[in-house]
Parts: sequence; structure tokens; C-alpha cells
Amino acid sequence: MTILLLEDEYPAAERLQRLVAQAAPEARVVAVLDTVSSALAWLAANPAPTLILSDMQLADGLSLEIWEQAVVPSPVIFTTAFDAYAIRAFQANSVAYLLKPVKLAELQAALAKLRQWPGAAPPPDLAKADSAALPPASSNLERLLDALPRPGRPYKARFLVRQGEQLLPLPVAEAAWFVSRNETVTLVAADGRRFVLDYTLEQLESLLDPAHFFRLNRQVIAHLPAVRRLHPHFGGKLLVELHPAPAEEVLVSREKAGAVKAWLEG
Repeated sequence: MTILLLEDEYPAAERLQRLVAQAAPEARVVAVLDTVSSALAWLAANPAPTLILSDMQLADGLSLEIWEQAVVPSPVIFTTAFDAYAIRAFQANSVAYLLKPVKLAELQAALAKLRQWPGAAPPPDLAKADSAALPPASSNLERLLDALPRPGRPYKARFLVRQGEQLLPLPVAEAAWFVSRNETVTLVAADGRRFVLDYTLEQLESLLDPAHFFRLNRQVIAHLPAVRRLHPHFGGKLLVELHPAPAEEVLVSREKAGAVKAWLEG
């Protein structure tokens, strides 16, 4: 099995490669790419992989743009912190839609589903000895329901933060934004207090309700009430005005600007 891995966060890419090695020791990751443009170039120059394992948000935009711009026959397993793109993921030949942080059992289940994936003959290295034993193709509705995240997963309600020698429960509602600097993630509260957390931004993306929190760029996740204004910026970017105001400008890429506006509009 050959796998093309699309992920713009180095720790997440490393973790996924370890999970792949455990879930499918025979698999070979042929490339690790972090942008839509590099993925399109690679797919144009190389044979289609057995499987694409893709984050939803890459460094230069949504990975779904790949399927909108090119014919990609390979099935794909999406990994993401957001459940809002499940319908569009299904349209991109999605085998599964896994919420981060991806668990080994979930990846193993998705790979098992790939071995019986309808719509095309399974690749030789995944085919069973008796192809007649494969079940009939599922309906589109069944495939969509299988791709959707399972409901009922609660989002984080509070953080246990350190204040001096004490540990205090801080409601998530009091968080204004989260920033990652020098491998340290800090929660900035609406009243200006700052607390260091033992989480990565990637982990926070999976713990926070995406209706209320949005990752603006590689360094910042913002809480909806903290976003005061958007200002047009050079090159189609957006300058985000947050409260409390951060020490550095918070910029949103041109590729992600539309997603931020859609999130703010609800």
C-alpha cells in the first residue's frame, strides 16, 4: 500500500506516520506534503497512491481544493479538528473522516473499510484473494453516514490552570485566544490573564467547539467574542483585531480569509 500524507503540522505528520506503521506495517508513505499546490504538483507527476491521508486545512488552503482542481482516483481518509466539512469530504471520495487527535483504533477501522470500499476495484495490494466475497456497493447515503463523525463527543468545558502555587478551574467561555510561541501554548483570558497550558494548538483544535473557536493561523486560535474587527491587508490577507490585544499582529492568509468570514457569519 502506498500512502500520500498531506499535513502542514510537523508533529501531526510524525504522529500519523507512527500510527500508519502500527495500523498497516506493509504501507509505505511515499511523500509528506503541506500545501495544496505541492499536492497537485506531486499527483500530476506520480502514479496515484493507494490511499491519501489528508488534513483538512493545509498551509495554503483547504485540501478539498485538490479534488476541486484535479481528478484524483485515490480514496482519501481525512483527518481534521473540524466536523463542518464532512459533506464536502464525502464528495472527494472520502473513506473516513477522523477527528483529531486520530486514534490507532480509528485508523485501523478506516483502513479496514478501505479494503471493502465501493465505487472502484480495490488496488492489488489491498484486494482479497476472493474478490467475489466483497459485499455489494453501499448506497451513497450509507457512505455519507459512515464518513460523518460520530455525534455525542463533548467539547472541553474548562481548563485546570496554574496560578502561583494553586490550580484553578477556568471555564472555556472565559478564554479569549490561545497563542503558540517557542513551543509553549498560552491561554489569554478575556480579562487579560495569561496561563500556560500543557496542550498543543492541534490538540486544542480537537477539544474546542469549532462553532466558537477558530484557528486563525499557525500560532493563534481565537474565541468568537474576542474577535472585534477584520481589516483588509496586503495580498488579500486579513488583519484580525482581538481583545485583549496581542503584542503582535494576527494575520489570516488569503486562502483562509473566506473560511474566517464564514465562521464569523455563523
